[in-house]
Amino acid sequence: MASTTLNTRSTTDIPSVQLHGVHHTARPTWKLEETVHFYRDLLGLPLVHAISAKGWGPDDHADFLHFFFDSGCGSTIAFFYYIGTERPEWLQVRSHYQDRATHTAWRVRDEAELLRWRERVEKVGIPLRYQIRHEVIESIYFNDPNGYPIEITWQMRAFSAEDASDAQRTLEAAIRLERAREQAPFESIEPVWRAKAAELSQADAPRASLFVLDVPEFSALVRSAREREGYAVTRVEDGYLRIDGAPALSFSRKALGFKPAVWYGAATGGLSGRIARFDMDELVIEPQEA
Repeated sequence: MASTTLNTRSTTDIPSVQLHGVHHTARPTWKLEETVHFYRDLLGLPLVHAISAKGWGPDDHADFLHFFFDSGCGSTIAFFYYIGTERPEWLQVRSHYQDRATHTAWRVRDEAELLRWRERVEKVGIPLRYQIRHEVIESIYFNDPNGYPIEITWQMRAFSAEDASDAQRTLEAAIRLERAREQAPFESIEPVWRAKAAELSQADAPRASLFVLDVPEFSALVRSAREREGYAVTRVEDGYLRIDGAPALSFSRKALGFKPAVWYGAATGGLSGRIARFDMDELVIEPQEA
């Protein structure tokens, strides 16, 4: 079982609480008319509330508008328009990773609903960035007039207890590596995967091993291993399957039919050995001694 080092504080004096979904996300905007037109007119989200206020508290706080659009199921997306101000330079020069990671994702019920949203986005003239299936979701992506990324997504399967256990194991391994950065550089995901594998059942012989959660998105990988001569697939703890090589492991993305986003997470369950090659086309894991 995964350890629980993330939960180091006693919970005897901490109230039990629960969230009930997203109430709102909020962003600043310096494009008032364009933002209202985009969300109300192009996407069709009702404008449901607006606050107009004298600057809060400090003397240098600008007067502002704070307005909300209905995004379904009791949630809203909100914006602050700070009157008489200009967009700060530090926001104009955002980092590459900040730009990619910061976004709003709205849920739809199924693929058909996602495709209807794609049709609307394209017909009203919003440039579609891409549509992609990754992990357990499929999404379309586009930007609003402020450059904020928008994602509309449907979830293909519910998260399971095994997903939660795997997530705990992943983060604990990464935190240990982050804490030890002064002793050993933490510069890639590979040591996280090896640390996860070290906590799970190991192969009997010096060979490459790949640990895979027994979930639909990785089923083609497991099926391919079962069909390959010399490869062995063994069920281990916490819902993982261990694939042992003969003695190395090699998989082709195209042969598996994996989308790139799933492909690059193919070793997320953990691995024993070393990655000799991992690119868009092929994953090769060799024994550590090789």
